[in-house]
Amino acid sequence: MATEADVRRDIIDACLEMNANGLNQGTSGNISIRHEETMLISPSATPYRKLTPDMIAAMDLSGDMTGEWDGPRRPSTEWRIHWRLMNTRDDVTAIVHAHPPYSTSLAILRMPIPSCHYMIAAFGGTDVRCAGYATFGSPELSDLVIEGIQGRSACLLANHGMIAVGLGIEQAMWRAVELETIARQYYLAMRAGDPALLSRREIDDTMEMLAGYGVPDG
Repeated sequence: MATEADVRRDIIDACLEMNANGLNQGTSGNISIRHEETMLISPSATPYRKLTPDMIAAMDLSGDMTGEWDGPRRPSTEWRIHWRLMNTRDDVTAIVHAHPPYSTSLAILRMPIPSCHYMIAAFGGTDVRCAGYATFGSPELSDLVIEGIQGRSACLLANHGMIAVGLGIEQAMWRAVELETIARQYYLAMRAGDPALLSRREIDDTMEMLAGYGVPDG
């Protein structure tokens, strides 16, 4: 079983990976991982290459959402989204929030991603919704994200970015990369013409095939 020290290092590694693979730029994204009754989350406005394990903020998941944290640096401004998802969903132990170019472009257009590719099934339904807009870090934004991601493992955030969740950071990161890939494919297809969409039955068939096949399980 991973120790808290392991999880803190995993968050730093994931932050560096997120910027290296183009999912994010600068310090605008954030990553969290659950460890027992604690949420460990990347700190606000800290360059990832300068992160050290002690800088990762720790927040209690066992009580009320007070916003209190342990650590030398304030947690990400989006901590409310992370905290609420981990506190209300058994399928969420890791969260990736980022501003990748294609997902964010669709979010600026306030467009959901429909069943343009069979891998949309990896997110739990026939689409990935676009949650409404509210100021970053606000309680209102966390309300909108909780609604937008209901029954799904990812959603877009209007005029903002995207979020993906999973059972473990490997699964959450895999879904974030997959989401950006599909967003790029959908964006390019729309530029070329009118994308053909798969039916509910076709997506359901894919969901059955994906169960335990080729999808990181955390």
